[in-house]
Amino acid sequence: METNNGRNRFVSQINVTPLVDVMLVLLVIFMVTAPMMTSGIDVNLPKADGQAVTKQNEPLVITIDRSRNIYLGSKVLKLAELRQKLTAIRSGSEQAKAVLLKADEAVPYGVVVLAMSEIRKAGIDKVGMVTEPTTAFPADRR
Repeated sequence: METNNGRNRFVSQINVTPLVDVMLVLLVIFMVTAPMMTSGIDVNLPKADGQAVTKQNEPLVITIDRSRNIYLGSKVLKLAELRQKLTAIRSGSEQAKAVLLKADEAVPYGVVVLAMSEIRKAGIDKVGMVTEPTTAFPADRR
């Protein structure tokens, strides 16, 4: 509002301070919640010593959970479909030369071997087993 003598005028500049405050709060919220948004299949992996895989050429991950469901990424597959999917993926990209197999420790060894057999029949030569690192054997497993 402007008067005759020009003392009371509106300021036509944008106040940026509240905008910066809101943006910083949103940034902190997203930084805190982003790691919690990653989801996967809960598998109780067996413990073993070994070296970590580098992420230069990230392999495909196949997971077998406690109830013997087979996942390619996050998609559920039957054992019979596994070879077909891997063959199709392998023919379409160079990335599918290696597969990591994550199996719950409660899954029978025969089921894991059947999955490994299907992976090999799909033409994939490098099959790795994913385990949790351990410091020592428990006393009851020696």
